[in-house]
Amino acid sequence: MRAIEHLPGEGRTLVALSQVSDVDRLGGPMNDPTAIAMAARGWRPGWTRALWVLGPGLMVMLADTDAGSVVTAAQSGASWGYRLLPLELVLIPVLYLVMELTVRLGITTGKGHAEAIRDRFGTRWAALSVGTLLLSATGALITEFAGIAGVGELVGLAPAVTVPLAAAFLIAIVLCRGYRRVELIGLTLGMFEVAFVLAAVLARPKVGAIADSLWTHQPVTDHGYLALVAANVGAVVMPWMIFCQQGAVVDKGLRARHIRLARLDTALGAVLTQLIMAAVLIVTAATLSGHGAGRLTSVGEISTALTPYLGAFASRLTFALGIAGAALLASIVVSLAAAWAVAEAFGARRSLNDGVRGAPLFYGLYLTCIAVGAGMVLASNSLIRLAIDVEILNALLLPLVVGLLLALAWTTLPHPHRLRRGERVVLAAVLGTLTLVGLGWATVTVLPGSPQTACCAARQSMSTESARARRGARIGAPRSSRLVSRPPSGVLFGSALGLGGS
Repeated sequence: MRAIEHLPGEGRTLVALSQVSDVDRLGGPMNDPTAIAMAARGWRPGWTRALWVLGPGLMVMLADTDAGSVVTAAQSGASWGYRLLPLELVLIPVLYLVMELTVRLGITTGKGHAEAIRDRFGTRWAALSVGTLLLSATGALITEFAGIAGVGELVGLAPAVTVPLAAAFLIAIVLCRGYRRVELIGLTLGMFEVAFVLAAVLARPKVGAIADSLWTHQPVTDHGYLALVAANVGAVVMPWMIFCQQGAVVDKGLRARHIRLARLDTALGAVLTQLIMAAVLIVTAATLSGHGAGRLTSVGEISTALTPYLGAFASRLTFALGIAGAALLASIVVSLAAAWAVAEAFGARRSLNDGVRGAPLFYGLYLTCIAVGAGMVLASNSLIRLAIDVEILNALLLPLVVGLLLALAWTTLPHPHRLRRGERVVLAAVLGTLTLVGLGWATVTVLPGSPQTACCAARQSMSTESARARRGARIGAPRSSRLVSRPPSGVLFGSALGLGGS
């Protein structure tokens, strides 16, 4: 009998040679406590291996349907009915094609995304890619925590309560130690999003109306419509998704023999996340479209769309669980992506299977991301301009991130997994489309006189005047009255996503 050492700082576990072989066949790294426990209990490959491999794709894809994406889908249904529903389905293969490359690169190279860029193209390109990720991650975390605060207010809890509790929960998850534990908790949170699918079924949408959306004239000259098209396309692949999924397959220890199951995992995630987006769109299209809903101004309006089918209490509960699960999962994924990327760039240890002592930089970065996101939401009275700028920046940065991903795939993948000619053509077309959509969205949003610019300026002006009025009213006022003057996070959340009323 031989021994292997794992879990630095927590001693050693003796595993028989047969059990070591089982750990290897299950696919887990030798320091993965879950894989070792499964081997010690006599679990064998087969369905066990399939279930063990599944996870990274589902977790990252469910995080893609984050708080901002849910509101984007809701606004699409409220404003344009079912017209944008076909787009949600068309984006499924686009999402899969891009994210499958991260799986292929992570498994075949054994490197995270930032590390692979550093080793192939040098430190400057690695620094550029990590910098774009951090900018994107900052905006995403602000959106997630603002969503958590808005949901808290739906059930009568102040942001000063919900945001710190959510931050403490997110920190505790990672400190539990072990990639598989974090993944299972993340998947559990993501499953709350399925509540939106149930709500769509209960809404009993008219099949004829949905069918008409396939050939109904699309208002391609309407700036608001084009902005929502761009928002849906831009939300399908976030820069942090690429970094996180590649880091996750590496940390989990997936190998070349797992690539088919990992692709299945990614495909299931792509289908599920877009079905959730479609479900949210269907619910709001069935209840709010054509009833003068216009622009949504708060998360409360989305929950109101569920009331005719679930009742007031159940609708609030369903929406709160769905959006909270999405926001919490996205916060985990975004923070892990940032921590993995920076640690990879510096060549530091970065596994969730290592303790804080074993990977201090990695854990420190994760804690910093959570603290920054929570702190900015609690400390700021208005995040409107910042959130809008981040949206524009994400649209512009996505082509760079996807471009580096394709460059890695073309130059780094070993022979059995290289891109075929057809794949290169399709992926190049996807990159070109994302670039055009990103530039088009940014142009429509920032050009003087555009509806989005006018709306943003009006909201910013109202926010400034409101802030001045609050400051004047608070002079000499007791602390309790100052707390009352803070704007509701539900309104802040809707406005920060560019969905507030004009």
